[in-house]
Amino acid sequence: MKKWLENGWLTEHRASSQEIKELLGVTDRDLKECQVEGLSPDWQLAIAYNAALQVAVAALAVSGYRASRESHHFRAIQSLKHTIKLDSASVDLFDSFRKKRNIGGYERAGTVSEQEAKEMVALAQKLRIDIEKWLQLKHPELFKE
Repeated sequence: MKKWLENGWLTEHRASSQEIKELLGVTDRDLKECQVEGLSPDWQLAIAYNAALQVAVAALAVSGYRASRESHHFRAIQSLKHTIKLDSASVDLFDSFRKKRNIGGYERAGTVSEQEAKEMVALAQKLRIDIEKWLQLKHPELFKE
């Protein structure tokens, strides 16, 4: 990620335990909200996507970085390969949902299937669990009161 820093894609950042708790709180809220009955698949995917993005941002923050404004979501997702060593297939799946979310949020309604929304929810739930485990292992100081 030092190359990303040199390229200006990241800035150095010092995360606080409060920041990480708040990001995990947003993740938990969104994981709950994305499962409210009656949501369209577009919204379900968008909310679950945001949940997953927040834990990716938390992992990046405790690693000492923040994604620069341009392509912030893309960089946060790609950074998962370096922070928690997420496999490429999962990163690619997450990135494909980023593209779907952009289309559904800004261009056209009804482009997300129920299956895709369910897959995004499952991915967000898995990332929430995996990243908290990683945080507890690599940064236990964040969980001390």
